[in-house]
Amino acid sequence: MGTATTQPTTTEGPPELLHGPPQSPPEAPPRPPATRGRRALRRAGAPLLAFLIASGALCASWAARGTYPFGATGRAINDQANQYVPFHRALWDLVHGQAAGDLLFTWRGGFGEPFLSDYYTYLCNPFSWLTVLVPRDRVDLAVFAITPLTMGAAAAVMACYLGKLHAGPWWQRGVLGAVYGLCGWALSDASYIPMWLWGLVALPLLGIAVEWCLERRRWPAATLLVALAWFGNFYTAMMATMAACVLLAIRLILTDLTGPQRLRAAGRAATAAATGILLTLPLLLPAFLSSGAAQPTGAGAFHPVRLDAFLTGMLPATHLWGGRPRLYVASLGLILAGSFLLNGAVAKRTRLVWAVATGLVAASFQFPPTQYVWHGLAVPNGNPYREAFVFSGMLVILAWLSLAAGPRPRQLALSFGVLVAATAVLSRTDDFGGATWPAVLGGGAVSLLALVLLARGAKRPVLIPVAAALMIGVVLAESTAAAVNADLRRGRERWAAPAVTSGPSITRRFEAARQVHGWPAYRTDSGSPQSSYNDALALRTEGPQYYSSYLPEVTYRALEPLGFGFKNDGRTFFGADNPVLDAIFSIGARVRPAADPDTWTASRFPAPPLVTVRSAPYTSPNPAGSVYARQENLLGATVYRVPPVTRGGTATERTYAARCAPGSEAFWYSPGLYGTVASGGVRWRLGGRSAGVLPLGRIPANGRGEVTVKTRNLRADAGRHPVGCLDRAELTGAVARLTATGATEVTAGGHTIEATFPKGTTGTAVFAMTDVPGWRCTAPVKDFHGLVSMDIPAGTTRLSCTFTPRGLTPGLAGATLALLALASVTVTGLRRERRRG
Repeated sequence: MGTATTQPTTTEGPPELLHGPPQSPPEAPPRPPATRGRRALRRAGAPLLAFLIASGALCASWAARGTYPFGATGRAINDQANQYVPFHRALWDLVHGQAAGDLLFTWRGGFGEPFLSDYYTYLCNPFSWLTVLVPRDRVDLAVFAITPLTMGAAAAVMACYLGKLHAGPWWQRGVLGAVYGLCGWALSDASYIPMWLWGLVALPLLGIAVEWCLERRRWPAATLLVALAWFGNFYTAMMATMAACVLLAIRLILTDLTGPQRLRAAGRAATAAATGILLTLPLLLPAFLSSGAAQPTGAGAFHPVRLDAFLTGMLPATHLWGGRPRLYVASLGLILAGSFLLNGAVAKRTRLVWAVATGLVAASFQFPPTQYVWHGLAVPNGNPYREAFVFSGMLVILAWLSLAAGPRPRQLALSFGVLVAATAVLSRTDDFGGATWPAVLGGGAVSLLALVLLARGAKRPVLIPVAAALMIGVVLAESTAAAVNADLRRGRERWAAPAVTSGPSITRRFEAARQVHGWPAYRTDSGSPQSSYNDALALRTEGPQYYSSYLPEVTYRALEPLGFGFKNDGRTFFGADNPVLDAIFSIGARVRPAADPDTWTASRFPAPPLVTVRSAPYTSPNPAGSVYARQENLLGATVYRVPPVTRGGTATERTYAARCAPGSEAFWYSPGLYGTVASGGVRWRLGGRSAGVLPLGRIPANGRGEVTVKTRNLRADAGRHPVGCLDRAELTGAVARLTATGATEVTAGGHTIEATFPKGTTGTAVFAMTDVPGWRCTAPVKDFHGLVSMDIPAGTTRLSCTFTPRGLTPGLAGATLALLALASVTVTGLRRERRRG
């Protein structure tokens, strides 16, 4: 068939890059209807077939396992339950006008948090907007549907891109497009991460943009493809963009162009990429700045896996334990990719360049400096091979170039033999197993048979439909088995236990919170135990619960000293059933479990307004290092007694005793201990820093409180002041004073807050929200233990604050310039086309 390289045949492109007006082509005769129908089938058939195979295989794997919505087994694992479903429910609230906040800021979670960066990171997959079309209690089902839709879309776009690289039958492009959409990275790593899956779409999108730049046409469209890739998810789009640079380099080497033509093509690609990325700057720049201001994590250095584990990750249907790479594609793709090196119908230079480039991409995954480049010069926090889909995409390209050139049966058989031999050698790799051998022997044998029949089809056309059916069937079956295997083997890991995201219990809890809702007069806390790390978003409450990669460091520094529990190095905060914290942050209602299982009750209690006034500085008389003294410093009143404790018991079962006023309420705080804590009839699980301040009940009439801690932390200790005894009468008086002297009215908009005070009010106004970067107020802002505060100017009765994400204004300016450049090129091109006409 000819080589796999093609020379651009069109001369259209950005007007400023044209060499001169081309001659008008002669008018073509009209095509008969049958010809137009076949051409439409070739155009739409490949992406449609790819979409159906990819999305169908994933849904079939869910049905095979009986996972929701095809059965009772949970589907939401890890961050899908804790982040993605709650954030999509927040998007639903935002679109339906029921959000406490807007696109820039949310009052639900973390006592007020920036939202634009979270929106860009978690909600910008275009398919995410489908979740607003369903009832709110079915948002989780819509979130699950994003995965097969995105994987199907990636397969469809790849089928289109393969046609740009080399001509060939539409159904073959459709099958290989599905092989890409069902790669190991998609099935094993990103199947529960809807926003990352957009990177799977971005790679072939950018490949098409590269081809247009080489063809010197459609520069505006190429720019829009870049923007679409980066709008969907900047993190994986960054990896796809670097992969597109590799594809551009390959095509510049192989395409028959002069030196100046290569430079101009590279220039078109560079300007299209820069302009497209600039269009996303109103989202990209705030996200970048928010990432820099986020609470740091303890991510370690990158350590590449052993070579045998790395190579094993290339075998079909393989899912090794932990953060190992999932580099595989279906056996059909691997056999064809292997035959590419042997296929004499492809030019030697083409085979050499593509093979070397693919090998270098794989090697870069194991080299720490280039691995950091793939991840945007950041240490991967979690699976370190998040760019694995790039290698899978290049394997599929090799497979297509070989298939389009017509591999011989002997070459295919040799490639299959190498795959079987490699599997035998690598079968000794630790944790090898699952569906790998069935995929290699079964799927590989059927794939080989289909390809041999296809090769014989040149002389016996009746074999082609049989080969097509076998190729479609083997990819569908093998990928379904691979997805099932990935789910089963991943399920061995504790972090992957599925969580409930909807049902009668969650509905009753949501309804209980609605019954006592009073924002912005006071906040409602969704209480514990939590159904997700983002219950405030999921249940429409305003407590501290929030989990985001962008949770600001200032939020952590404000909430951690007060006794709120947290995880993930401080990027996840939990609530605390503590009346002093309720008073500080204007929490006036709370949801708690009722006596009957899966039922909930909500209580309403007095709380100061969201904005209070402090007339003078206050310092707690209790031990300064205790969490109770820090709470009092914010409250502005002494409400605790922090007694000394006596210790006894054994290393694993310890006893603590303290004396407090009879009838006072005891609280416990030991962030260094894991285990259980019990006092009287109250029992709590200690989870280290995730536990926070815990209520232990009332001190008995003898004034002696006793606490028993069972733990395996032999070296850890409860600290010097684990017990605090609350005088409820003193707290009631403090709440009454803050209410009497605080704001008489508080209104909160999407990203604004305004407080009204009586005439003659003086002192410091304290807003019950953390001082995250971006607040601008009518008076100079000063820090008050991490909260926003300002001195009330004389004669002022109203103070207001507006939140603007850092980077939004320059981001809008950059996007405007990019939009003007795009519009200018587009309009100029249309005018030149009109003059030619």
